[in-house]
Amino acid sequence: MRITSKGQITIPQQVRSELGLESGDDVEIVVRDGVATILPTNGPIGRGRRIVESLLGRGDVALSTDEIMALTREP
Repeated sequence: MRITSKGQITIPQQVRSELGLESGDDVEIVVRDGVATILPTNGPIGRGRRIVESLLGRGDVALSTDEIMALTREP
């Protein structure tokens, strides 16, 4: 494989088939001891879920949801 100027690579069809990857799927690349591993992120805990879970409980606004929504509405 060759890396493009944008840092992109094409995952060979055989590898995509073996991993069950399809167009539009998200993958994660994990690097350990200089070795990169491609992991599919489909399933119950994908990238989006991990981001949301990392942010849960970190808010410090003392407003209720209704009060926050009222601030986004025009008077």
